[in-house]
Amino acid sequence: MSYIKRFSSIFIIFLMIFSCGKTVDIPRFNTKKEVGIWVELWNTYDLSKVKEIFLNDNTVTYFSSEKEGLIKGMDAVLDHHEGFGFVEGGKTTGNKLWLEDINTQVHKTSVTVTGIWLFRRSTDPENALPQKGPVTFVYVYSGGGYKIAHVNFGNYEPEEG
Repeated sequence: MSYIKRFSSIFIIFLMIFSCGKTVDIPRFNTKKEVGIWVELWNTYDLSKVKEIFLNDNTVTYFSSEKEGLIKGMDAVLDHHEGFGFVEGGKTTGNKLWLEDINTQVHKTSVTVTGIWLFRRSTDPENALPQKGPVTFVYVYSGGGYKIAHVNFGNYEPEEG
């Protein structure tokens, strides 16, 4: 084998090895922004935003605090939100959802965000304690931005108020 052929072969192998390990720069995760978009979605009941912030495919999963079992796939996630009264373009309900005690863990290709969700209905008396529980979000970088791949909600027992 000639020197040129041997060099070419080694060079091609070198390129193949190093191109396989090529990494993609993923932008820094902004917890306030990303979680804020989700909170806004809930406070506006905007069904059209669900497709924007969740992975829009059949791999997205969701454990609700209001329904038993795993909700799997975008169609099921949309149906679940419609069941809460979400509509295209959103609506005003007077209900308010917010998060507290937010923690973020960044992994190589995903981000886990945990916190406590609190929810107050517009029909609740002013002195009523909000419904609340733990929540976990798993975000992945997809299509130029972070998308929710999984959500897991729980409920705490109601406090005496």
